[in-house]
Amino acid sequence: MRTITFEQVRQAVETLCVAACHELPPDVVRALEHACEKESNPRAARMLRQLVENARLAAQDTIPLCQDTGLTVVFVEQGAEVAVAAPGGPGRMTLIDAINEGVQAAYETGYLRKSIVADPLHQRANTGTNTPAIVHLSLVPGDRLKLTVIAKGGGCENQSQFRMFRPTAQKQQVMDWVVEVVREAGADACPPLIIGVGIGGNFEYSCLLSKKALLRDLGEPHADPFYTQMEKELLEQVNALGLGPQGLGGDTTALAVLIETAPCHIASLPVAVNIECHSHRHKTATL
Repeated sequence: MRTITFEQVRQAVETLCVAACHELPPDVVRALEHACEKESNPRAARMLRQLVENARLAAQDTIPLCQDTGLTVVFVEQGAEVAVAAPGGPGRMTLIDAINEGVQAAYETGYLRKSIVADPLHQRANTGTNTPAIVHLSLVPGDRLKLTVIAKGGGCENQSQFRMFRPTAQKQQVMDWVVEVVREAGADACPPLIIGVGIGGNFEYSCLLSKKALLRDLGEPHADPFYTQMEKELLEQVNALGLGPQGLGGDTTALAVLIETAPCHIASLPVAVNIECHSHRHKTATL
């Protein structure tokens, strides 16, 4: 059994949070640059160039890519042969504690906006730490701990939707709904967008799949040719909406549509759409 210390996890999460908020991933920058080259609307092309320049300046000057530095979502893949050693002391006992300490430190030292309220409906007082994070833990073979941090902004997250289709629904019905979700989101989600689609599982798992889909490289197609083609068709139909960058019109409403699937009940066909804005901030580290 391999041991990873509480402090290693805390430090890794702190580093990932700060980097994610300041450095746009290379695949997203490439997608924006490619969109600039093919965009036919001059105003939209200027906006795309500004987004690329914004990413360059954020990385160069270590300033946030966006003022909304998000709710921290952490995907953890824990190897079956690795354990996290607790340091002892009140509130410092688990992997989740280490993650939340890392998030809190990052949002303080990185001068990132803290956006989490403790009570969702009544008092809505800010926690002042950007915690607790949303943590999704899965057990995998091996002796490594993989941490992926997403800084998920509120504007795009608010436009995400779920629908339970009849199991007899056809591909085009699902696609029409996904496109309609994007149309309804409009400029509120800060296009150009990355669109994660989760198909299958159940009510909650389809939503998780839609968020996990956002972690794929934008240039990496689905492994199944059926869903590869569906991703391509969806991207074409979404871009045909003409919303364009920041909703100002143009060819580039989305940079990518990414689908993840899972087995589901014979009576169900759950589908979820998780929308991400152009400031698609995520980082990964393996300990």
